Amino acid sequence: MALLILAVGAYWYSAEILPNREHTEPDWKGKVAKPMFVGGELLEGSAIGEGDGLKLPLPMIQTAVDPHIRYEEESESVILTTPKKLVLLKTNEKTGKVNNKPMSLRFAPEEKEGVLYVPAYLLKELYGMEVHEDAASGAVLLMKPGETVKHRLVREDPKQDDFTVPLRTDASIHSPILADMKPGTQLRLLDTRDEWYYVQLYNGYTGYVKQKDTVAGEDRTVPELEPVLSPAKKKWQAKKINMTWEAVYEVAPKPSSIGKLPGVNVVSPTWFSLVDGSGNVRSKADPAYVRWAHNQGMQVWGLFSNSFDPDLTTEALSSFESRMNTILQMLHYAKLYDLDGINIDYENVHTKDGPNLSQFMRELRPLAMEYGLVVSIDVTPKSNSEMWSAFLDRRALAEAVDYLILMAYDEHWASSPEAGSVASLPWVRSSVTRILEEDDVSPDQLILGIPLYTRVWTETVKDGEVKMKSKAIGMEKAQRLIREKKLKPSLSEETGQNYVEYREDNALNRIWLEDKTSLQRRVELAQSLGLAGVATWTRSFAADEAWEVLQQISK
Repeated sequence: MALLILAVGAYWYSAEILPNREHTEPDWKGKVAKPMFVGGELLEGSAIGEGDGLKLPLPMIQTAVDPHIRYEEESESVILTTPKKLVLLKTNEKTGKVNNKPMSLRFAPEEKEGVLYVPAYLLKELYGMEVHEDAASGAVLLMKPGETVKHRLVREDPKQDDFTVPLRTDASIHSPILADMKPGTQLRLLDTRDEWYYVQLYNGYTGYVKQKDTVAGEDRTVPELEPVLSPAKKKWQAKKINMTWEAVYEVAPKPSSIGKLPGVNVVSPTWFSLVDGSGNVRSKADPAYVRWAHNQGMQVWGLFSNSFDPDLTTEALSSFESRMNTILQMLHYAKLYDLDGINIDYENVHTKDGPNLSQFMRELRPLAMEYGLVVSIDVTPKSNSEMWSAFLDRRALAEAVDYLILMAYDEHWASSPEAGSVASLPWVRSSVTRILEEDDVSPDQLILGIPLYTRVWTETVKDGEVKMKSKAIGMEKAQRLIREKKLKPSLSEETGQNYVEYREDNALNRIWLEDKTSLQRRVELAQSLGLAGVATWTRSFAADEAWEVLQQISK
């Protein structure tokens, strides 16, 4: 009995008191040649090469570094974009392109067992990543710009020359040992659990160490890349934008017929449009208009549209080649006509093409920056409309442009089943705040689009059924109609607009007016939210009083 008690006691002492001396290897050891880690987490796949020739698998880079990196299989092209650089790489080719100019590579991207590998040094140059490679274990540790690396050091024991501290697989002295760490070993602190630290060695090993066996190390933060603000946008940092679109149809307006536009500092004529699936651009630009605008102290942001043709848009956005064709033609026209910016207006787009539109803007931005151009894109309020709203990734677009211009109108559109305001004030406010809050867009990057038109809604009743039709009219025509019909507008607090109605030919006509009252409230809304400015559609719909009110955006 005594021997049995002694045996049980010895077993208990060994199991519960004595620390485990068993050694083990990380799960990835022997399975992954060059494991990769971000923030202590093991990533899928393996790096290849070493030193300057280290290459990382594209799927990992897309997951851990930049989800917007593109691979186009048909042309075997890798496309990387930053605010200042557009990089094109080809598989197994040591010549690429940066901002459409040839670039020599030290190492070419290569495909191995169906996986494409990209030179790691490019991530350092383009994204400011830090890459630590351990020669002994093969581990590759990636650290992102702005990432704070907290360090602990293994403590010393002056009484023991061969003193080591165990790194264990779990927060228990009974778990196996991954490594015996010498004093001074640098540990990346990942987490804390009771009296243990969860740490990573620079050879990739991750595990637990007793807090009492470490001392504070020197923390460091990976340097962040400096924020990129285009020189063209810098000019607008201290002032508000007061833009008006110039709708150019078959006959371009003569500058001499326009007159003064007090307060307007940007005009955006609708001169450029998509012609075919190859990305070619049609131009209706007028150099005389540009000279007139510049003489008035205005910038000219040429508008480029997709012709509102969804199938044409699909084809033109589908490949780097067609997107670049569009971009280079627009840059050519910008230089030819001395434009100050490009305003992109893509509407009636298949939802599946939204990511390609965002990519198009990412590819345009660095080249436009080289040309000193302001880049803006028009977006609709958020809704469930597949072709007019759902395709727009406003968050991604905001990251790729200088300005988003919110077309906050057509709340009730031309064929709307019910009569209503083109843009009631509560609806406008909600449209703005949703984008600011849900898509993390900075107010100083958002321009409020304002209508200078209204709709006359005509309701008739036939066989007990209400029939609805509408027509758009400008501010002057609306005021003339009010005078002719001797109508008295009344303020609708529900819409923030003046409202009139009248009967004619057995029909009820209703108008929610765009006038000094509605424009004043929109300007005040833009000011209260700290927006970058306002934009109006379209110049020809305006009465003179409109410019007097709109110029208050700068006050």
